[in-house]
Amino acid sequence: MKVIDISMIIVSTAMMLYTCQSTANLHPLILVPGAGGNQFEARLTKEYKPTSLVCNRWYPLKKDFEGWFRIWFDPSVLLAPFTKCFNQRMKLYYDTDLDDYYNAPGVQTRVRHFGSTTSLLYLDPNLKKITEYMAPLVNALQQLGYRDGRNLFGAPYDFRYGLAAEGHPSHVGTKFLMDLKQVIETASNSNAGKPVILLSHSLGGLFILQLLNRNPESWSQKYIKHFIALSAPWGGTVEQMVTFASGNTLGVPLVNPLLVREEQRSSESNMWILPSPKVFGTTRPLVITPNAAYSAHDIPKFFKDIGFSQGVLPYTSRILPLLENLTAPQVPVTCIIGSGVKTPETLFYGDGDFDKRPEIVYGDGDGTVNMLSLLAIESNWANNSHQPLKVTKLQGVSHSDILKDDIALEKIVEEISCINSANATGISLVSKA
Repeated sequence: MKVIDISMIIVSTAMMLYTCQSTANLHPLILVPGAGGNQFEARLTKEYKPTSLVCNRWYPLKKDFEGWFRIWFDPSVLLAPFTKCFNQRMKLYYDTDLDDYYNAPGVQTRVRHFGSTTSLLYLDPNLKKITEYMAPLVNALQQLGYRDGRNLFGAPYDFRYGLAAEGHPSHVGTKFLMDLKQVIETASNSNAGKPVILLSHSLGGLFILQLLNRNPESWSQKYIKHFIALSAPWGGTVEQMVTFASGNTLGVPLVNPLLVREEQRSSESNMWILPSPKVFGTTRPLVITPNAAYSAHDIPKFFKDIGFSQGVLPYTSRILPLLENLTAPQVPVTCIIGSGVKTPETLFYGDGDFDKRPEIVYGDGDGTVNMLSLLAIESNWANNSHQPLKVTKLQGVSHSDILKDDIALEKIVEEISCINSANATGISLVSKA
């Protein structure tokens, strides 16, 4: 049973309790989804070389007059022949000369409705009930007084791409940060100069932290009121090791994980949420086979042993330095996380066959992200007295349910109400609720 007092926030230094009052004077709010959390589209050009007649003639079944179609999410991916098409079209390629990622030849992609929450509500607007994503959260925010395009905005993106460490190009991810910065400034300027509240889910939190750390503190002080991170994988996840070794259906039924493994391995952002050595340590075994044990420090060797040696260079040069950068952004941060949900902690491949599903030992977390990772910034920023941080744990709430669980939604709305209220200004301490 989840017993959470959502009516009050505990301020630890003074041991004071106060109730946050809702207000009509709302700060603009920007939603940044996690991986797979928004629709995006593709178009095939004459350079596209289909791998089968099915891909060429029948898939996709529906396109607009310019040839664009929704590649994520399309329910035809559930059928094996179309799963193979999906794998081919979603795959990224790393160019060692350019030191950057690019789409499959002949595949153009775009994200629509940037600045709006439209593409965040449902992954397939024709299957709203089974593909809803941020719709329950947006509905709750509307009850608070938020309206799309007025004081509520969305920042969808091509979630296959990530970012790279300083000195390395990342044209798609960097363009997203520039677009996100622009929508932040526009949202503030169109709301009487009020600084914005940033609300992220999962991978979106990593993008926001990078945005804040890549801009001057003076910019953040002007435009950012507060950063709320839901279920952020600050230090990566052990589950991501399964994705690279054996493929991951992400809960989509009927799909053979091996059919999407190649595409998942190619994803720049998937590398970003591998377990960080800084968080998971250099000796703790995360994957065990009869012949080897792999810690977060051993991911280059792990890549070679699973047959993905081409991933070693971009991981070690572009991603690994990024994993070590959890610099405090010097703006108020609230982390709302699930706990008490069994989460993969150690993976056993008993016969060393990575094409098979591993036996799993579970630990604490939100079912996807390990507790060690969810709390990584709390331990990392522990000695930073200038960084406002609050962490709220919701017992029994999973990684995806945090966007629709009634108690989670009440806590999120409560937090936003507190930030919007005069009472919430000036909180600058670590607290837990």
